[in-house]
This record gives sequence, C-alpha cells and structure tokens, in this order.
Amino acid sequence: MNYETITYEKNGKIGILRINRPQALNAINSQMLGELEELLEEVDSDRDLRVLIITGSGEKAFVAGADIVEISNFTAEQARDFAKTGQRVFRRLEIMKIPVIAAVNGFALGGGTELACACDFIYAADNAKFGQPEVLLGLMPGFGGTQRLSRFVGLAKAREMIYTGSQIKSKEAFEIGLVNKICAPDKLMDEVLAVATTIAGRAPLGIAGSKEAINDGYDVAIDKGMEFECDMFSDLFESDDVKEGTKAFIDKREPQFNGQ
Repeated sequence: MNYETITYEKNGKIGILRINRPQALNAINSQMLGELEELLEEVDSDRDLRVLIITGSGEKAFVAGADIVEISNFTAEQARDFAKTGQRVFRRLEIMKIPVIAAVNGFALGGGTELACACDFIYAADNAKFGQPEVLLGLMPGFGGTQRLSRFVGLAKAREMIYTGSQIKSKEAFEIGLVNKICAPDKLMDEVLAVATTIAGRAPLGIAGSKEAINDGYDVAIDKGMEFECDMFSDLFESDDVKEGTKAFIDKREPQFNGQ
C-alpha cells in the first residue's frame, strides 16, 4: 500500500513506521490519521511481526504537533471529529498486542508527545524536545495528552507542562520518566533496533499477555490487577511457546518461539 504522509517497512520481525511530512515538520493532519489507521489495521493482522518502531522522517522532528493550517478553520463539530479520530488511532496503537517503541528524533510537540505517549516506551535523541504547547494557541491537548502524560510523569508535572505550554529537552524528559534512554542522533535508530531485536527474540504470547495485564491493571485496585495477571499467566500454559521455552531451558539451548 502506498501512503503519502507515512512510510512503512519491515526489517525481519520488526516494523518501522515513519511519519513522513518533513516539509511540515511531520505535523499531523486528517489525511495522516486516516493513513495511520489503515496501516495499523494491516500491522495488527501481521502475525510474523514482533515489534513496531515509530519515528519521524528528516532530522528536525518526530512530530511537531497538529497541522495548524488545517485546524485553524475547524468548526466545533470538525474539531470533535478530528480529536475522536486521533484518540481512536492512538488508542489502537496503545493496545496493539506487540510492543511499540517511539524513536523520537527532534521535536515531539503537542500531538508528537501524545503519539510518543501512546507507545510502550520512548527512546530519544539528545536533541529531542517534548511539550504540550496547545495553550499557546488557545487550545488544549486533544489526542490523549491530558490522560496519558500524567501516567508517565505524574500529575503535578503533567499539569505544569500542559498549563505552561513549555518545552523540555530530552535530558529533563529522561529525569522525569518520560524517556527511557537518550541517544546520540546518529545512533538513535541503532539503539532502538537493538532493543527491538531483543524483544523480538522473546516469547510473543508472553509479551502480549504482559502488555495487556499492564494496560488493564494500571488503574484498577491491585487485587483486580492480580486477577488479570493470573488469568493470562495460566492461559499461557496451553501454548506451544511455554512448552518450547521450558524445554529449551532444561536442554540448555536457545528457544525458538512461534507465537502459538
């Protein structure tokens, strides 16, 4: 499938999705959301894929926010449709069975921070910048920023970032827990591919169950979360992967997981 605002390639069991509007600092528009939704449906059905990486084309930006030219003339109804679509697409990304890693190169502002926060975790170039500057335009986050950012950095820091519209560099983003690792810009994709390769070699059903348990259990009472974990843990014992993993351990060899 050919897209105009994104690109996609596979590197073995790893998918690489690039936001591809470098002339507009990869700003999100309606066309991009539609193309992302279509691609994620394709990616979700690829049973050979183990990890998805999301990054931005060019050297300046991951995603520099929404396309202001497009949204400046929105009616309230159009704005609602735009926000609903963005929330739906980012939520689909968040609940994919495979891990999704954000490789943030440059600006990740507004929708860029929201997109990165919909991924499982973030690696960032040392020149990256994060922020939710919507209030500087009379707006507020609309793709989940008011909900997800606090889950990464805590309520008080999320409030400060959103209310002030200020930007933070990757060093501070790392210190507050938004970013897992800082890399030199020319080493970012190497570092992300390295961790993605490690993950791709692990048991896919175990990872999928862990991701679902983390997502479903995060905002519930711990006893309920334990129930989620127990159910998923026990279900894995009907899989080939558990048989293969335990036998490989006993045989002192590397396991060959098939995701079945």
